[in-house]
Amino acid sequence: MKRRKFLQSSFIAASAITTGVSPSDKNDKGSQKELYELREYEMRFGSDHSQLENFFRTALIPALNKQGVKTVGVFKEFGKSEPAKVYLLIPYPSMDDYLTVNSKLKTDADYIKNSQAYNSIPADKPVYSRYSSSFMIAFDVLPKMVAPANESRIFELRTYEGYSEDALRRKIKMFNDGEVPIFNRAKLIPVFFGEVISGKNMPCLTYMITCKSMEDRDKGWTAFSADPDWKKLSADPQYANSVSNILKTFLVPADYSQI
Repeated sequence: MKRRKFLQSSFIAASAITTGVSPSDKNDKGSQKELYELREYEMRFGSDHSQLENFFRTALIPALNKQGVKTVGVFKEFGKSEPAKVYLLIPYPSMDDYLTVNSKLKTDADYIKNSQAYNSIPADKPVYSRYSSSFMIAFDVLPKMVAPANESRIFELRTYEGYSEDALRRKIKMFNDGEVPIFNRAKLIPVFFGEVISGKNMPCLTYMITCKSMEDRDKGWTAFSADPDWKKLSADPQYANSVSNILKTFLVPADYSQI
């Protein structure tokens, strides 16, 4: 219980630094926003990737679903990258749910049984080198993830770095104040928007959009840039210099991905 309270307080404090909201604020609106965990696995050259994917498919995702954590996403990079990477996206209703669910997994008999093959991988044949994990709090404008239809689709994962915490705050405000409808009009369909509260490249935000194809994606960004509301919003002085660097990754879902 002490560990849970410590972790929860740590995440809340980290969020407060970037948003400027005091942890003592009793705002129920914040508690309704989802928590996202995004893992990035860097695979070992020549390793059997199916060992990790079988673990996701037969052990981790069913166990998360059983605990009420739905729409878990698994993605690979569009095209071949070296080293290969696998991405895991887990949406939790709240920080408390993250702590509760992961505690329950440790004693889940089915999860333990279904993880045996994965846990038996020998030390001299690791599947991945390491994985990094970041945690994000959903934006006010999109407090819950929106999973697209299960059809042919690609995803664009974008991270916007800010040169300071205030720059990040202003960029998040820009999204909340009017950017999201522009995405929808351009058919760059949002999946989630998240303020990174723990992870690399901070201060930053990360979001995911989806399209049917790269061609649709290119057309969408052209339409986005030409949108009158975008031109007006981007010319507003309060949003000047709110992004110092943009990182882009193109992803395709695994056949068992729930996103």
